[in-house]
Amino acid sequence: MRDHDNPHIGESFESFLRDEGIYEQVAATAIKRTLAMQIEQEMAAQNISKSEMARRMKTSATQLGRLLDPNNDRIQLDTLVKAASAVGKNLAVSLV
Repeated sequence: MRDHDNPHIGESFESFLRDEGIYEQVAATAIKRTLAMQIEQEMAAQNISKSEMARRMKTSATQLGRLLDPNNDRIQLDTLVKAASAVGKNLAVSLV
C-alpha cells in the first residue's frame, strides 16, 4: 500500500480518535491514568503507605484502590481533590 492510498496519512491522532467516535473516552482514560500515576509517585516520594493515604483522605482502602486503578476512569472530582491534598498538592482543572 502506498502512502497516498491510506486515508489517515497526515491526519492527527486526535482527529483519528474523533472520527472513530472515541476521543472523549480515550482522553478521560489518559487523564485519569496520569493523575493516578502522579498520586502514586507522590506517595512513594513521601513514603506514604496506602493505609496512611486512605486515612489522610478519610476514606477506605477500597476507595483508594479504585482511585489508583489505572483502568477505573469513574472517579469523582472531590476524590481527586482529597487525594491531592493528602499528598500536599492542589488539583488544577482547566478548559483548554
